[in-house]
Amino acid sequence: MKKGRTSARVLMSVIIIYLLIPLAITFIYSLFEKWTGILPENFSLISYETIFTGREFLLCIARTMVLCLLPILITTVMILLALFVSTVCFPGLEKYIQIVCMIPYTIQGIILSVSILSLYVSNDGILGNRLVMLFGAYCIIIMPYIYQGIRNGMRAVNVTMLLEAAEMLGASRFYTYFRIVVPNILSSIVISALLAVGIIFGDYVLVRNLCGTSFQNMQIYLYQAMKSDSTKSSAVFVVIMLITFLITAIVLKMQGKENQRNGERG
Repeated sequence: MKKGRTSARVLMSVIIIYLLIPLAITFIYSLFEKWTGILPENFSLISYETIFTGREFLLCIARTMVLCLLPILITTVMILLALFVSTVCFPGLEKYIQIVCMIPYTIQGIILSVSILSLYVSNDGILGNRLVMLFGAYCIIIMPYIYQGIRNGMRAVNVTMLLEAAEMLGASRFYTYFRIVVPNILSSIVISALLAVGIIFGDYVLVRNLCGTSFQNMQIYLYQAMKSDSTKSSAVFVVIMLITFLITAIVLKMQGKENQRNGERG
């Protein structure tokens, strides 16, 4: 038994080291001015100083945060309302809601962006605005992750029982759902939102096709940095990966706490 556990740990350690090698090499490259020989030359933090002291990079981070927060908020509210209707009024609708929410899994970014452009680019109203198209596209691609997280959270707290108990005490179903059920599944909502942040944060195809390079998020900034300065682009890539790792760590920690809490309830 101990030999099997030791072998598994060694194997996992080797896999983790192998996967981290590209990031480690990129990080080392970003700390030097050039690397044309066996070893890098001229240690310098100028790349990190450039991106963090420059206004453009900070604006890209702010734009990316806005691109993350607004679609997540819209999608979360829509799914909460849809699940309220399916849970309280029409239980038979839940399977159809699930099918609709799972469809974006099969849609590639390039197909989605081209379809949106062909439908709305000639629209003179608000739907023809490129940013509105982008926000709508992000609402679509994050829908499966938001739905699955909220649905799992609702199943863990037994929504039907909570609604019936609150109704016996005189509370309306709408009040019970948003004042009792939603706070109880808040951790599931946050985990889903963080997963969606990671997806939007790493997007290049949708923002490039729908808004072009004039609206810079982190990925567009990285693409343009690659064309001008490889050391700077390496520093930007390292920053993006660190933010992604931070989001992943938060999600895993919250999932662990949620699983522990569910185990205690069980």
